[in-house]
Order: sequence, then structure tokens, then C-alpha cells
Amino acid sequence: MTRKIALLAVLMCTFFACGKGGDVIPNVAVNFQANINDPRLAALHSPGGAVIIDGYGVAGLILYREADQSYVAYDRCSSYQPQNHCAVTLDNNTLTATDPCSGSKFSLIDGTPVKAPATRSLRSYSVNVSNFEIFVSN
Repeated sequence: MTRKIALLAVLMCTFFACGKGGDVIPNVAVNFQANINDPRLAALHSPGGAVIIDGYGVAGLILYREADQSYVAYDRCSSYQPQNHCAVTLDNNTLTATDPCSGSKFSLIDGTPVKAPATRSLRSYSVNVSNFEIFVSN
């Protein structure tokens, strides 16, 4: 009888996805390239500037210029219930981004959540700058 219960529990976990595999931002190929003087990137000319680039990643990209003059890039897909593909939006101060679906807020400095219910950081991408070209990839 105990074996039957254990087998039933394993089968239920299999069918109802006991794990949290559904709460991870999907891994998609990203290969963005633009001239750093592209007008779409004008906000990145000063520290604290951020821009949204549509058409890349799961829900678009956020590029952010840090105080030390380096750049970071995040997928706009919120880490809270990412299966909904809710795209975060830049806040007016461009230091944070907000998930309009859940109200979660994320720091653009490191992508970490600063307001619940999100508990995971935004997915970050690699950023390289060479010869006035900015490259974002994973």
C-alpha cells in the first residue's frame, strides 16, 4: 500500500510539475549591435541613462549606463511569473524598472528586485563596446 501511495505521489509530481521550471526567464539567443552614436541610444551618453530596445530577448532589452561609464543589459521580461512575458518599463528616474503586471520593481544597477513580489533578478546579457559599436549577446 505504501508503494502505491509513493508511486502515486511521484506520478502527481510529474504531471503537475512539482519543480519551479516555469518561473525562469526563457533562454533565447540575443545578438544586438548598434553604433553608440545611434540616436536610439542617446540616453546612454551619460551615466544613469537607459534605453529600451525592442525585438531582442524574450520581451526586449534594457541598456543602462553605469556611473563608472560601463554598460549593462537586461531582458525586459519580468522574473516574476516570466511565462506571462510581461515587459518591465523604465521608471522616470531610470534607476529602476517596474513590472506593470505585478508591481515588482528592479534595480538597473544590478537587476535585483527592490520591491516584491519578485524574488529573482532580471536576466542579464553580456555587453561589449569596441570602435564605437555596442554589442549585446548571451
